[in-house]
Amino acid sequence: MSNYGATVRDELRTPTRELRRALPQVYAGYKQLHDAALAAGELDTKTKELIALAIAVSKECDGCIAAHAHAAVLRGATPTEAAEAIGVSFLMNGGPATVYGARAYAAFTEFYSERTN
Repeated sequence: MSNYGATVRDELRTPTRELRRALPQVYAGYKQLHDAALAAGELDTKTKELIALAIAVSKECDGCIAAHAHAAVLRGATPTEAAEAIGVSFLMNGGPATVYGARAYAAFTEFYSERTN
């Protein structure tokens, strides 16, 4: 599973860019929602990224996992915090979360090791 996060992110880069060109207003609206939802408030941005990572596991979305694993690392999350957030997804999504949770943890630790080395 090495390079799981970067690989997924790289595979999605070109098709996402093409769709963004086709739907610029939709992407602009989504960016506003994204930025507002993840802005620090009573919950800090790191916590919100960990929540998004856990939801990405429950939704079984590889691209979302890669994006939020990377963002959580950039916001200072630790592997233990990521593992705990992923663990909550097991409660909410059962067996499939154990598969996507492993993917999420691999992506997180990949980005974490890049950041700390």
